[in-house]
Amino acid sequence: MKVTASHMTDTIAAIATAMGRSGVGVVRVSGSKVSNIATSILGALPKPRYATYGVFKNIQGNAIDQGIALYFNGPHSFTGEDVLELQGHGGPVVLQQVLEAVVAAGARMAKPGEFTERAFLNGKMDLVQAEAVADLIDASSKQASRAALHSLQGEFSKNTHRLVKAVIQARLFVEAAIDFPDEDIEFIETEKIQQKLKSIQAQLKQLYVAAQQGVLLQEGMTVVIVGLPNAGKSSLLNVLAAKDSAIVTDIAGTTRDVLRESIHLDGMPLHIVDTAGLRESADPIEQEGVKRAKAALDHADVVLLMIDAHTEQQDTLDQLRLSLPSSVLNNVPVIVVKNKIDLLEGSPLSDQQTLYISVITNQGVDVLKQRLKKIAGFEHTTESVVSARARHVHALQQADHCIEHGLEQLQQQQASELLAEDLRQAQQHLNSITGEFSSDDLLGEIFSSFCIGK
Repeated sequence: MKVTASHMTDTIAAIATAMGRSGVGVVRVSGSKVSNIATSILGALPKPRYATYGVFKNIQGNAIDQGIALYFNGPHSFTGEDVLELQGHGGPVVLQQVLEAVVAAGARMAKPGEFTERAFLNGKMDLVQAEAVADLIDASSKQASRAALHSLQGEFSKNTHRLVKAVIQARLFVEAAIDFPDEDIEFIETEKIQQKLKSIQAQLKQLYVAAQQGVLLQEGMTVVIVGLPNAGKSSLLNVLAAKDSAIVTDIAGTTRDVLRESIHLDGMPLHIVDTAGLRESADPIEQEGVKRAKAALDHADVVLLMIDAHTEQQDTLDQLRLSLPSSVLNNVPVIVVKNKIDLLEGSPLSDQQTLYISVITNQGVDVLKQRLKKIAGFEHTTESVVSARARHVHALQQADHCIEHGLEQLQQQQASELLAEDLRQAQQHLNSITGEFSSDDLLGEIFSSFCIGK
């Protein structure tokens, strides 16, 4: 059963286009008072789904703008309610006057994401599709926008519903054997239920991989570069960002603060963080830089531990490793990057633990990029990728955990009753993805992150 917010009966309004000067600006209205508001602003309710030119007037009857009005009668609208869009000139003063006139005629200001929230509550889309609306707006690459469109068109939801249906069928099979033990329903002996659950787990894994890719496309991966001063950390940031973001000199300790740049690797956002060199210093500014460098490690998905391949030895590398927090060493991939190989005789070969590069000649930089994509599990394809959130990945993990636990109960103790409960919980986790089972707190958190007017 879906848990939703209380039904909203008031009429909402907002400026639906970005603030600033533009050729066209849109004020969107949704709710039961649309007819009265349209009559007040336009003089009459426009014909549904026809562009109607007219003068926009305030409640005193004074003209404030002129443009196109579009009326969508519910339930055949984005929100499922009566919707009016007033498309006028895009000046902020003009748009604000139109919005004030709409509010004076009976609407209230919409909260962030409230139009999409009403579309969800009125059954026009499920929660995955609603989130995909925001993902499509916020997409930072073509790949991310395509993935968001896949989810908006229902691809992620369809696959999730298919899994839910499979879990329900397994539940029916298990519960029938529990409820009718004398009806000769073969259960443990045929291992049919185990085959069903293994099949569900295979489908879960496939959807999990696609969802992980979707999360990477939307959120990206944070890479923190640390090491001794003058190892080439800022130069690597500049090379990866393809611009001179950081000041680079031969003077050790040039970088005092945390520098951030975002790039794309085949559509995957990569957030690169350059930090001050890790060393003891009497300079209070440099001490603060080192402190901030260590704080940046708390948010790292990958750490690049960078040293000078020309001058620094293994004991230096060992000391640097020991200086990293245990939480990083135990939970975050650490790639040793040995820079300045252009100063060495010969070309040392990289391996799984160490990469040899030169930020001067770009040697090894492409290998580093490929290594980062491999760590992220990112594949350069959008054929089956959907936009996804961390909560979707977590729900899929939890559903898989429930099924795995149920299989253990079945195989070790033949506890079909416990398996039935595990399957019920797995179904609940999957339903939370599409919103078939969602708390009001979750809905509030999701839609509050949307822009106003959407």
